Amino acid sequence: MIQPGKDSKSGVQSLEIGLSVARVLVNSQGPMMLKDIALQADMPPAKAHRYLVSLIRAGLVMQDPATSHYDLGPFALNIGLAAVNRIDRIRLGLEAISQLRNQINETTALAVWSANGPVIVRWERPRRPITVNVVTGVSVELLNSASGLVFAAWLPERRTSALIQAELARQPADAPMRTMADVQQRLSQIRGQGAVSIGEHYFAGGVQALGAPVFNFRNEITMALVVVGIAGMSDLGEDSPAMHALREAAQALSRQLGSTAPDPSATRPG
Repeated sequence: MIQPGKDSKSGVQSLEIGLSVARVLVNSQGPMMLKDIALQADMPPAKAHRYLVSLIRAGLVMQDPATSHYDLGPFALNIGLAAVNRIDRIRLGLEAISQLRNQINETTALAVWSANGPVIVRWERPRRPITVNVVTGVSVELLNSASGLVFAAWLPERRTSALIQAELARQPADAPMRTMADVQQRLSQIRGQGAVSIGEHYFAGGVQALGAPVFNFRNEITMALVVVGIAGMSDLGEDSPAMHALREAAQALSRQLGSTAPDPSATRPG
């Protein structure tokens, strides 16, 4: 048993080196040759091979006998699945909107996907005399809400097309989007921006809203963070401080959930 003190922080250098070799495979896009692993681990191939042998014995790495390429092993998969199962995405999302509310002093909300579209599961009230109330537990439209547009932009089309078609049939004559071509153009713009800002065309009473996607470890959208405010009292433009704070919060939460997507604008529906 390690006693508290200087030795408790010394660690095992060989274990750290071995895990650095495994990390090369974690960060790769697929199986790798020994020489490439050694290059990225910054060590001679013979040394990398010794660590790979031990990692194979532990189940963290496996080698394809046909190609001699190395990849993550079954125990590495078990570790990853166990870590994912321990992540409570809703709890982390609620913490994120609470912290974001404290940072920007605006109404914030968390939305998840359901069979009938996005649902707001919680919202946080800012410290303002006049605020916007957000209805929880009810599905919101894809084309007329910030959370809806976020999910429509990053979910696969097969999961949203029926809902979008139904909404298009109900759109008024002066709606910003009247055809599927209008919708595709708008969603492409949102993906390029990595977030969405909507205002008077979508809401009555001068309400504005921002939305940003949150991705999971598969780089698939799993939640949306939303900011809502009143025009004239809140600055919720596309380049506003609130938008920058929202983007940062969504990207930080995505990293907590294991996403490796560098930026929402680089992520496309699966």
